[in-house]
Amino acid sequence: MRGLAAVPSYVVMQPTTLCNLDCAYCYLPFRASDRRMTVAVAEAVAASVNPWAVAGRFSVVWHGGEPLAAGRAHLAALLAPFGPEVEHHVQTNATLIDDEWCAFFVEHGMRVSVSVDGPRERNGDRVTRAGRPAYDRIVRGVAALRRHGLPFSALAVVARPEPGLATELYEYFLDLGCDVLGVNIEETEGVNTRDNTWDAATVTAFWAELVAAWRRAPSIHLREVEWSLRYAAAVLDGTADGLLPRQLDPIPTVGHDGSVTVLSPELAGFTDVRYGDFSSGNVLTTPLGQILQGAERTPWVGEFLTGVEACRASCPYFGFCGGGHAANRYFELGRFDGTETEHCRNSKIRLLEGVLEHARDHESPAA
Repeated sequence: MRGLAAVPSYVVMQPTTLCNLDCAYCYLPFRASDRRMTVAVAEAVAASVNPWAVAGRFSVVWHGGEPLAAGRAHLAALLAPFGPEVEHHVQTNATLIDDEWCAFFVEHGMRVSVSVDGPRERNGDRVTRAGRPAYDRIVRGVAALRRHGLPFSALAVVARPEPGLATELYEYFLDLGCDVLGVNIEETEGVNTRDNTWDAATVTAFWAELVAAWRRAPSIHLREVEWSLRYAAAVLDGTADGLLPRQLDPIPTVGHDGSVTVLSPELAGFTDVRYGDFSSGNVLTTPLGQILQGAERTPWVGEFLTGVEACRASCPYFGFCGGGHAANRYFELGRFDGTETEHCRNSKIRLLEGVLEHARDHESPAA
């Protein structure tokens, strides 16, 4: 985990900045504006991505805004330059999904991930631009996916990790029919300035409860918990040093205008007097591969890598998280070379402690 890899494992693409919802915890700065990616940007990205996909598994993740707000015709035009080896994923709020969109997903081999925060009463932050609840439209979209037999993942944001919530959420997603579930405790980042400080014992208990719910019916791939268990097993086996990659995945996010932001999609669209617009280049003038080769020379990226080394030297959880996320450091600490953040505590440290707490509480008694 030293420096950035020259070739990423996936690229995030922003087909439009527009979102048809106005969620209270959203970090995106321009979600009320329809700034669309041009086909020229997609062609430039595909020129680098297609050879990478031939060499090994590679994904393009379409992430807005709301990607489906770009419309089927425009999204199809953006997909067209990519070769058949490229896997396409879309992160969507599902409110626009209908039979026609399902046919589109099948035609283009797109894997769908739906953002929904659990049952109706847990989705109060997910509202339309008119301030109305979006839940009914979300579940209609999910029903269309199920009607067409399309597998889908789900991503839930937890605004308040209170007792009983983890069990409620897991049972809900079992019924919803997703095959993969990601759970994010709300983060203070982007335009979302809501505080994400929580009592350590409460957050640890939330994760322990989620593990217990999953173990009772482990039919969903539970992203955070499964990684935690894999790490814990590797520690016991003495193989934990081999879990993290040798270099950080640059996770390039290509904005609607072709600008490339590495490491944290949440930084795209923001500017700072010290760091500029966080961009490492633009695919309309420089090939993506070349941008990534020089990304470590971007001033804020160098500062972040200094912070990663500080985490390595000071944090016993480094082997689990690899030094945290750039956006969380910036939006919580105001710079990139700090170390522990509330996000670290909520979604890394307490997560692992919750998994271990569950294991201790359910270990077999000594013979």
